[in-house]
Order: sequence, then structure tokens, then C-alpha cells
Amino acid sequence: MSNVRQEPRRSAAAPSGAAPGTKGDGPPAPAVGEKGLRFRALKRLEDVVLAVAALVVTGPLILLGALAVKLSSPGPAFYRAKRAGLRGRQFLLLKLRTMRVGADTPDRKVTAERDDRVTPVGRLLRKFKVDELPQLWNVLRGELSIVGPRPEDWDIVQQYYTPEQRRTLEVRPGIASPVDVLWYPDLTYHDPTPPGVPIQEHYLRRHLPLQLAEAARYVERQSLLLDAQVVLRLLFCVLVRSWLPPRKRPLPPGPGFPCQGASPDGPHSRED
Repeated sequence: MSNVRQEPRRSAAAPSGAAPGTKGDGPPAPAVGEKGLRFRALKRLEDVVLAVAALVVTGPLILLGALAVKLSSPGPAFYRAKRAGLRGRQFLLLKLRTMRVGADTPDRKVTAERDDRVTPVGRLLRKFKVDELPQLWNVLRGELSIVGPRPEDWDIVQQYYTPEQRRTLEVRPGIASPVDVLWYPDLTYHDPTPPGVPIQEHYLRRHLPLQLAEAARYVERQSLLLDAQVVLRLLFCVLVRSWLPPRKRPLPPGPGFPCQGASPDGPHSRED
């Protein structure tokens, strides 16, 4: 899921904002690079059909999860997080609340493996990805796709994305993404934060570049067949790997392309 906040350094070419119509300043993300009107229409139809079917099947589970959250800790059952969507537009991602109210502070954007902000019920919901099921509503609203790049925190996108990384905003982010199945259950499991290193700094220098490299590959290779493969593999991970965790693997050296202000030669990220 504090020390004094430090402002990241920016290069002259680094974007400082979002697309027109959002709350940020600066240049918009590049134009949409999908494979044509027919593909976009079929993908949108796939999203709507799968989201409706999934909501019908998982609706009772979402209600049970919401009730458990409400009864186990004070505060609302649902949580809305600011995320950067298609073309960099801001939207509110809907999830079941898994942390204490007020725990999501600007200097703690990243959740640790044993984060003390996560409630006991929230930990169980996260283990089986139940907290993410309300995002199906975002799919119906056209803010998310079933499969796509991971929806990144709005502030991280504005402060740390390079112009090249902003190309991953050419498509809708997704509930499921290739990086989710390649590195299940998450990158923190395979690459824990070293002792003494703030988790947010580690995320910006190690995990975010890898996520964005996979997102860039998805933008180039996206197809309905690839989407089906990602969904099936994610279902296998949730149903099997949640009980039988995979073997930990080391991250490849120098993954992807570094984030603005998160150079290995000198961390300029916000500290936890």
C-alpha cells in the first residue's frame, strides 16, 4: 500500500501534467495507438459482456466483502483511488477498502508486503483479489478494460512518467494485466524491498519500470487472443497460486526504462 516529502527533479523534456480536460498541466499523452475502429469496438464489446457476466457471478461475493469491511473496521466499505486512465485522463478506481481510513497518505502510495495499514479483513480480500472486483463497474463506465496495463496512481504518473512511458496511456488500463500473471502475486513478493530502503523509492526504481516495459509490450501486441490468455492465466493464479504460491524469481537486471527522478545513480523519489 513518514519522512519529509522530497520533490522529484524534472528534466526539461519531462511531462508535468495530463491530457486536456484533466486536473494536471503539461502535454497530453500521445494519440491512441490501438489497431483500428473494428478492434476497439470488439474489445469494448468483450469488456461489457465479461463485466456484466462477472458482476452477476461475483455480486454476492462483493456484497459479503463489503459487509465484512463495514463490520470489521470503522469507515466506508468502498474506497476510491485517483488513477490515470486512457490518454492520461483522471478517474476514480473503485475497490473494497482494505486499509484503515486515512492511511493512504501522499508519502505512502505503495503498499508493503506486510503493511501495517492493511486490516485483517483487507489482507484476506487482497490475497484472493476480491477487493478488485468492484472495478468491474469502472469497466462498464468505460474507464477500465478487462485486460490492459496496470492503472497507475495519478500523482505518480504526473511526477515520474517520462514522455516514452506516457505512451502506455494510449490504451485503457485493465483489471488484469500481463505483468500480473508474469509476476503473480505481485512484484514485491518476488523482489522485496531491501532493508533500509523506503518502499516507495524501491518501487519507483525497480518495479515501476518493469511494469511499464510490460505495458509497452502490451500496447504493441494487444489482441483479443492475448486478452483471453491473460484472463485465463489470471484465473489460474487466483484459484491455484493463491493457495500454492509460486517460486520466487529474481527480476531481470535493468528492467524497462527508468522513471523520471528515480535514477539508480541518485534517488529523487518521495520517501516513506
